[in-house]
Amino acid sequence: MSSLDAFAAEKLQDLEARSLRRRLVETERGADSRAVRRGADGSRRTLISFCCNDYLNLSQNPAVKQAMVQAALEFGAGAGASRLVTGTYPLVTALEERLARLKKTEAAVVFGSGYLTNLGVIPSLAGSRDLILVDELAHACLYGGAQLAGAKVVVFRHNDVDHAADLLAGMRADHPRALLLTDGVFSMDGDLAPLEALTRVARAHDAWLMTDDAHGIGVLGEGRGSTAAQIMEGRDIDVPLQMGTLSKAVGVYGGYLCASQSVVDFVKTRARSFIYTTALPPPCVAACLAALDIIEDDAELRDRPLANARLFASLVGLAAPHSTIIPLVLGDPERTLAASRLLEEHGFLVSAIRPPSVPEGTARLRFTFTAAHKEEDIKRLAELVHDKIMIRDAP
Repeated sequence: MSSLDAFAAEKLQDLEARSLRRRLVETERGADSRAVRRGADGSRRTLISFCCNDYLNLSQNPAVKQAMVQAALEFGAGAGASRLVTGTYPLVTALEERLARLKKTEAAVVFGSGYLTNLGVIPSLAGSRDLILVDELAHACLYGGAQLAGAKVVVFRHNDVDHAADLLAGMRADHPRALLLTDGVFSMDGDLAPLEALTRVARAHDAWLMTDDAHGIGVLGEGRGSTAAQIMEGRDIDVPLQMGTLSKAVGVYGGYLCASQSVVDFVKTRARSFIYTTALPPPCVAACLAALDIIEDDAELRDRPLANARLFASLVGLAAPHSTIIPLVLGDPERTLAASRLLEEHGFLVSAIRPPSVPEGTARLRFTFTAAHKEEDIKRLAELVHDKIMIRDAP
């Protein structure tokens, strides 16, 4: 065995011993939140998925799929190169204009994914002399972008605005620029960032507030996301840097930044993950445009995932959620895996989320709710979770 293989084998053995090894399971996603999983013996089993981020089920929508097919026939399967090399095809311009309109900003720029967006935008705006504050539970790509910037990176306690203010008060004067990074909707906890309070802190210290709204667009704030949802409640909020993905409620693939025209123009000339990578394929862009049409037009569809999440929460005795994500923290990875297996035995697909995706000691079941979930399935899942996991296995 080579030293490389020995290294990998040793690491895998350690992860296995701590119930932290990850494995890919062949799964076919279909309509109505159904998923077909293939077992190690080749068997196939249909489950109801409560772990997918396709909140509006638009990846399966006939109009979205038809838009993708038609664009492939008309424009081809791929973009060919970076937009700065071969030029920008009109569909991308239309998508950026649509996103800016949805988010009510001057402009937008589209990236290959949400992860690539943060890896490109943050280092474009901050460098080695600057300060970046990050919520401790922010998504990994916000941390990744901050680390690539080479700036002074400081973590503030989750949604603790006073802690962020104290850190800025003590450190801001030593740095020419400062960024304040947070999720809009936290992907593993489902709670929202306190954007009005963070806006006040950012203004007081001339810090640039940036939100990752991957789990807000399409389902909150009339589809415009978590910032819009809180503004609609009458709150004074200013988020000059709004990014997100096109792979969750939008149902396709890609990422974006919505900001002022000058910021977007600057990012297009500076972000390495924009400059040095091939543009999104035309079929993806066309499908995103079709999905955004539906998001803008169908209020009942937009509202259904959150209504389903709140139904589940009420049935199991949890507080009403502010998003489509509900965590059930069980703590121990093995206990969480066992709970996930139990749900699968009863026909439900709910992933066990373990460190490092979440902090040590907080392994959990992460339930996500979509527009396609049926009330009877939610009730059956809730009864199972309440009786077989929350009560029987309570610590």
